[in-house]
Amino acid sequence: MKIAMNHHSNLLEEDHYKYAFQDVEEPNLYREFFEYSTVPKTSFNFRRNPLGMPKDIWITDTTFRDGQQSREPYTVEQIVEIYKMMSKLSGPQGIIRQTEFFVYSDRDKAAIHKCMELGLEFPEITTWIRAKKEDFKLVHDIGVKETGILVSCSDYHIFNKLGLTRKQAMDHYLSVIYDSFEAGVIPRCHLEDITRADFYGFVVPFIEEITKLSEQANMPVKIRACDTLGYGVPYNGTTLPRSVPGIIYGLQHYAGVPSEMIEWHGHNDFYKAVTNAATAWLYGASAVNCTLFGIGERTGNVPLEAMVFEYGQIKGTLDGMDTTVITDIARYYENVIGYKIPPQTPFVGENFNVTRAGIHADGLLKDEEIYNIFDTEKLLKRPPRVSVNQNSGLAGIACWVNDRYHFEESRQVNKNSDLVKYVKLWIDAEYQSGRSSVISDEELEKLVNDYCINEIEE
Repeated sequence: MKIAMNHHSNLLEEDHYKYAFQDVEEPNLYREFFEYSTVPKTSFNFRRNPLGMPKDIWITDTTFRDGQQSREPYTVEQIVEIYKMMSKLSGPQGIIRQTEFFVYSDRDKAAIHKCMELGLEFPEITTWIRAKKEDFKLVHDIGVKETGILVSCSDYHIFNKLGLTRKQAMDHYLSVIYDSFEAGVIPRCHLEDITRADFYGFVVPFIEEITKLSEQANMPVKIRACDTLGYGVPYNGTTLPRSVPGIIYGLQHYAGVPSEMIEWHGHNDFYKAVTNAATAWLYGASAVNCTLFGIGERTGNVPLEAMVFEYGQIKGTLDGMDTTVITDIARYYENVIGYKIPPQTPFVGENFNVTRAGIHADGLLKDEEIYNIFDTEKLLKRPPRVSVNQNSGLAGIACWVNDRYHFEESRQVNKNSDLVKYVKLWIDAEYQSGRSSVISDEELEKLVNDYCINEIEE
């Protein structure tokens, strides 16, 4: 037995078992987990991985690449404006470290050039390309230092999509990665469908071969673990290939990938995108890959704005990120791009900090902390609001009036105000006559104006 210092854990550890590449005749589709005719299964083996969050964690963005695969393309002007706002959100420490672009259309190339001309340090511009030698030259000539390369790693993709054996796939991938090094471009290897891959029989030996090429070229290589169908689960003690803690721990401790070279890319098919991304941070990945508002294929990607606030909760600081820009970006999407954000979307939806329940409005009147997640006015330029319907009660109406007219504390109305009672009588009559919709701001303003006019005339 041999022991050596592990510079990740700073402890003396036994040499890890070296996993051998396994070339198989038939694909391993993990039918014990993925029967297809029923929901996938989550299995537990009780092998617990230790928490090991890196000192530095950050966010990367794929809004202009993966985020464009499910919607109409952005214009060059829209990309430039979003990129500028993303840079401001990132803050002086560059917490939003990178963003990736396509490079094939004239529009893509123009957008890259326009963004590069801004001279902004963060987010760094990277690309995503097909695994072709001429594409590496294209990226190098543009002046981009890093590019993503698709290296699908599950047998679903290797056998059933590409029609290759594992050995053939590995040899092809390695030749492409070699071409990237030869072109002087840092490869970011996108291990597609890692949550259905043979982790020890293919992923780990494959990465070991990538590392050899990296050492020969004296250039770094990044590993993006792609949970392509959102199969990852965050629970400790779960079985590979679905275990997010197991994947991140295994990339570090068995494949020898340092934290700063590990990036998690997840999808939201099972509502776990944000939790899985945070789990990847906690177990050793420095980067999580996101899109603005989670826009992406099928159920979408990890929402970038969600991970901004996840970062703040885990680290205890936002490290200079300007979170008010999130609201600016949301308004830009709705008012300029024409994208409708679902109203219940956390942090950016129209109703994310709006209450309609009277009992909640009564709490807001007494202390907004009771029913507001944090100071949304300070952090998002979005004070808590009340929408008025049949359930709002006197307290809800009072909250609406104080917010709408920006009354200072000394002038604020309460649920015993004659104005509030006047409005409440009208609302009750509306719903008693069969109304089902909420009361609009315009209707409430007219009621307030009518009451004030009546008061003056009297």
